[in-house]
Amino acid sequence: MSTATRGSALLAIDQGTTSTRAIVFDRLGNKLGVAQRELPQSFPEPGWVEHDAMRIWDDTLACARGALADAQLTADALAAIGITNQRETTVVWDRASGQPIHPAIVWQDRRTADFCAERSEAFLGRHLNVRTGLLLDPYFSATKIAWILDHVPGARARAEAGELAFGTIDSWLLWQLTGGKVHATDATNASRTLLYNLHTADWDDALLAFFKLPRALLPKVLDSAADYGRTDPSLLGHAVPIGALVGDQQAATVGQACFQPGMIKSTYGTGCFVVLNTGAQAVQSQHRLLGTVGYRLGGQTTHALEGSIFVAGAAVQWLRDAVHLIGSAAETEALARTIPDTQGVYLVPAFTGLGAPYWDPRARGAILGLTRDSGIAHIVRAALESVCYQTRDLLEAMAKDAVAPTELRVDGGMAVNDWLMQFLADIVRVTVVRPQTVETTALGAAQLAGLSAGVYASLDEIAALWRAEARFVPQMDAARADALYAGWLEAVARTRCA
Repeated sequence: MSTATRGSALLAIDQGTTSTRAIVFDRLGNKLGVAQRELPQSFPEPGWVEHDAMRIWDDTLACARGALADAQLTADALAAIGITNQRETTVVWDRASGQPIHPAIVWQDRRTADFCAERSEAFLGRHLNVRTGLLLDPYFSATKIAWILDHVPGARARAEAGELAFGTIDSWLLWQLTGGKVHATDATNASRTLLYNLHTADWDDALLAFFKLPRALLPKVLDSAADYGRTDPSLLGHAVPIGALVGDQQAATVGQACFQPGMIKSTYGTGCFVVLNTGAQAVQSQHRLLGTVGYRLGGQTTHALEGSIFVAGAAVQWLRDAVHLIGSAAETEALARTIPDTQGVYLVPAFTGLGAPYWDPRARGAILGLTRDSGIAHIVRAALESVCYQTRDLLEAMAKDAVAPTELRVDGGMAVNDWLMQFLADIVRVTVVRPQTVETTALGAAQLAGLSAGVYASLDEIAALWRAEARFVPQMDAARADALYAGWLEAVARTRCA
């Protein structure tokens, strides 16, 4: 039986790297209905990753309708919609037709590595980090946009003429949901493009000039909770307010109620992303972490430090789909428990390079330490352990830049694995806390939409709803944890190309 009264339910659209989901929540954060579709990946050349943007839109609409049907609700029961998305993934489309001019270039894509390497000591090498909090890396949107304009015939001239629009996935879905009436993004997604100045809270003309990108191509930047228009009534049967856009990791930060400076969360999905709330201060990392917008409300920016790991759950997907060592992700926990350790086997999942704190786009994945006794369980366990070692890489850098955490709030699909969460606590030497709702990305988007629609009066009201489900306290001897981590650092060094 639905606990939502008419006009009080919240629909979260959670468009991720490997799937699209929609979840209907009530104001207490209870799930009322859900629908999900897997998203195929395309790898046209080594290091390239693409998505079909029209497939993303079709799946989004189908999931939104499916979640409402699963909740036994109609669209007029919704107070608002919140959209959260895989960040940095780049779409350029024709404003008149609404059709993409090229497949979406995914955040993992490395095709612009040479562009970045050639320009690392130029203007951007001196000024980019100060302005954007980011590094010159193929990960971010700007070089992807430039690549599309340079490789699609006539695209650059059309962009200059104002005929084309750029957006990360949030903007792309907003455009489609509003029937092409609204071209906007929020500050969190804008802050991942290499084009947004953290200090002026606007697109940066000097960066636009460097990348040769016309401002006419870009969406308007709004708060994370704002009036983003209404859905075309033909789509869901009712014109529903769109009250929030927010990047997936920032949405999880909201869903984890990390509203105070020093609070930290780590999301384990396709990649792993650790976000530390730094409050009103934009911290410039000295250890190759990213400065980013945590969220922007009422025109006020809450900043964050972020560490980005490109491959976490994607390593398990690789074990399943590419090398067929497992039949499903659910098998990994049981396999890991069958052996006491990996016997020195390390898997470095640098399939698309290494993210923070290494930022080596040319590094490639490797399995090291194999012996005649090594088997499937050792490789599977090594893949899981790699997530924990990479998290420690990030937490050690954060401790040097800002503050050492005393508690790590975790979420995402991998967080349901008890063995993995215990090993994580053992390696990072910090208590790991899993909330009752591990789908915090979708929840955070819904809560921001609820804030915009008046379902919630404040962030304090949202924070009061957060509940812990399990705590994992470090149990491994510290010397043992340090020795295992030292082995990881040696394994990473063997994969580095920079």
